[in-house]
Amino acid sequence: MDGERLFSVITPTSGRRPRALQKAVQSVDEAVMHAGLDPHQVEMLIGFDGVKGRKPEGTVPIRSINFPPDNDWGNGIRQMLLKIAGGRKVIFLDDDNVLKPRALQLYLMHFDTEMIVGRIDTQLAFDKPYIPEREEGSLVRQCNIDPLCLCLSRELVVDRCGGWKYQGRYEADYLNILDWHRRARSVTVIDELVGVYDAGRSLDGGALSRRQMNMLDRMAAERGVKPVGSAADAHAMASGL
Repeated sequence: MDGERLFSVITPTSGRRPRALQKAVQSVDEAVMHAGLDPHQVEMLIGFDGVKGRKPEGTVPIRSINFPPDNDWGNGIRQMLLKIAGGRKVIFLDDDNVLKPRALQLYLMHFDTEMIVGRIDTQLAFDKPYIPEREEGSLVRQCNIDPLCLCLSRELVVDRCGGWKYQGRYEADYLNILDWHRRARSVTVIDELVGVYDAGRSLDGGALSRRQMNMLDRMAAERGVKPVGSAADAHAMASGL
């Protein structure tokens, strides 16, 4: 696999979280180094949603594209980026998430598998330490899996399943994952952590999502302090986790 483009990292962004985005890029660089890969064996494809974004700095090749406004939770952006992805595997990394240092090393260990499912740290986002949780029933169910958990064959995602579908639907993440899981010729589930959800949520003032703000307001109420009403409050609450 020397010199071959192995991984394409797909990252949609609104452009409102440049510091979080830089942290996401840094996490890819660290994972590349930890896996002993040549940086050119990995590419990052960053799609800015309706803004002229500033390309972050990194050691892996980065291609950033300014798309017309999509305003669809990154759904249309992901589909456009998949069309130009050149890696044998695709990884979905939102601008406020990060990869764990061993993520690519773990994926290389199971590189012949079409769908690799790893755990992600969700302590900053949900009332559970990680997802997916192994219980009775399907591993692929709503609220139990996220695109960040996955490393997927590009052939599976793009050629056989048509890329990122269900645009305009809030549950597009789950529906796409369900399709890939049904059509994957091989699936490997690993217990190691491959990513951290919401890792960069407090780095850019005023850029919290509504879900993030609601969670911090609930935490503030539980601690008997005032709700998160400003960027400073949000940063203080997030930093105290």
